[in-house]
Amino acid sequence: MTVISADLAVGDDGLARCPWPGRLPDYLDYHDTEWGRPVRDDTRLFEKLCLEGFQTGLSWLIILRRRAGFRAAFAGFDAAKVAAFGPEDVERLMGDPGIVRNRRKVEATIANAQAVAALEDVTLSELIWSFEPAERPAPRSMAEIPAATTESAALAKELKRRGFRQLGPTTVYAMMQACGLVDDHLAGCSARVRPLGFPAGFPGEAGPGTVPA
Repeated sequence: MTVISADLAVGDDGLARCPWPGRLPDYLDYHDTEWGRPVRDDTRLFEKLCLEGFQTGLSWLIILRRRAGFRAAFAGFDAAKVAAFGPEDVERLMGDPGIVRNRRKVEATIANAQAVAALEDVTLSELIWSFEPAERPAPRSMAEIPAATTESAALAKELKRRGFRQLGPTTVYAMMQACGLVDDHLAGCSARVRPLGFPAGFPGEAGPGTVPA
């Protein structure tokens, strides 16, 4: 893999990419087809919030490789079903080797499902996308990519007000990156889906993750 400019890298396939996927096939696929592509479906957005919460303090690759296990354990991230989980489900999840077994994060996921179920004036998608920031130029180095922004802090504050847990500004910004509210692929990256000036709402699906660790 040949590195060009400060951070952009050219892979063996000749495509220029952000450097963080390295040579790992699953990471490359995630970078190329998911990260940064807009997601507006409530279930997928709830999944991304949850997985970003589980990722805190860990490599995103750990979460990515267990995503199927998380989906099986948390009823496909159907918020209504997860909201009904009780103490016995917490213990079941704590014994599930297919997920990250952290009691605080498991309980926060259930609480967040209950917060989604309690939304009456807005859908989860409408709530999240109402904090979409104005477009900005593509970052030209990894150093230009923030860990959090004014918008992610404001969204985190609103989510907390509505009963969500364990979703601070940095975690929320990771979700915003993953779900295409911002496109933090480096300038020149072959995976950029919304160049400056492209209309919001470009269709696509994305996976969770800030610039993945």
